[in-house]
Amino acid sequence: MRAWPDPDVPVLPGHGLPLSLHDTSSGAAGVAAPGQNAGLYVCGITPYDATHMGHAATYLAFDLLVRSWRDAGKQVRYVQNVTDIDDPLLERAAATGQDWRELADRETALFAEDMKALRVIPPDVYLGAVETIPWVVEGVEKLLAEGAAYRVEGGAVDPDGPSEPDGDVYFDITSDSRFGSVSHYDEPTMLDLFAERGGDPGRPGKKHPLDPLLWRVARQGEPSWDGGSLGAGRPGWHIECVAIALKELDAPFDVQGGGSDLIFPHHEMGSSHAHVLTRVWPYARTYVHAGMVGLDGEKMSKSKGNLVLVSKLRADGVDPMAIRLAVLAHHYRCDWSWTKHGLQEAVERLARWREAVSRPTGPDATALLNQIRRHLADDLDAPSALGAVDHWVDLQRTSGGEDPDAPGMVTDAVDSLLGVRL
Repeated sequence: MRAWPDPDVPVLPGHGLPLSLHDTSSGAAGVAAPGQNAGLYVCGITPYDATHMGHAATYLAFDLLVRSWRDAGKQVRYVQNVTDIDDPLLERAAATGQDWRELADRETALFAEDMKALRVIPPDVYLGAVETIPWVVEGVEKLLAEGAAYRVEGGAVDPDGPSEPDGDVYFDITSDSRFGSVSHYDEPTMLDLFAERGGDPGRPGKKHPLDPLLWRVARQGEPSWDGGSLGAGRPGWHIECVAIALKELDAPFDVQGGGSDLIFPHHEMGSSHAHVLTRVWPYARTYVHAGMVGLDGEKMSKSKGNLVLVSKLRADGVDPMAIRLAVLAHHYRCDWSWTKHGLQEAVERLARWREAVSRPTGPDATALLNQIRRHLADDLDAPSALGAVDHWVDLQRTSGGEDPDAPGMVTDAVDSLLGVRL
């Protein structure tokens, strides 16, 4: 699978600072990737709908991370997946009368267009679940051999529904002594979230309600692939990301990223799968999670029909750089709401910035470059970085300056570190 093209990123004088990030698993901040190399895995989309503002906020957060690491001179290996086979995709395709493959291809392409427009640096490795199924099969077979996975007999899951076939493979969470170390949630919370986020706690035959699916054997009318000794079927959600990460990154890698709704079950389960498979702990040294985005104070969801789509904003003529600024005005870890007022503020901010750097001279910008780097090094504090640029712009607009290099330096700094093309 091909990602979108790399944006041109200016090279800045000097170099960035060590980056401190908040780690969900420990609850503390620490330097992420202290060495020369940096490994990052960010969970990708399930392509059954267009890119909404929650997606944009997540991928912009990790774009800042990649930009800061590169500015600090690190060799970054960024891996991202696309869950191009999963229940939500099949359900949407069936509900709308579309071929699931065409739906996945179209929405994946639209996501790439949105990321390109927002000037997001693409991952170095971009893989779909379908193309990595042999890796999943290898991992599940090993978990079965280790006694950490088991098969469930078929039968009626729902008394009013069809019978399920024999052979679905589940992970035994008790096989991992560190299960729970990512989220630290209590069991009742885990059970609620598991049921809400794609799990099946009531499935008969499981050893524990929280045991997650590893391999779903073929059903009539569903796509399936050769699973070797597992039989024909398709992968579970969590094992997909683990299989890709363990092939493309050395465990432990530096940062596992995604939205805060992935803390449990996705990242918890993935950590346990990887721990049993490798006997290496931790799977990721730092877990970084972006907050959720609502709309005008309400949760943004497909069921409510209140999604703000990047592609729709672009089609309406909104400058993608204004969209980017509207997102970066909020700290990545915070939950926040998209509003028309917030977008208008971003449009106006972008206009002020562009007018300020269009002048032939300006106030010295060396201190501003250092401030942007310092704010981003402090847990990707984009709002403070934007405030520092605002301060320089205000000086330019009120008193100006004599430095002919300043406007160009500000333009490059904002482009390179914040991803905003002026």
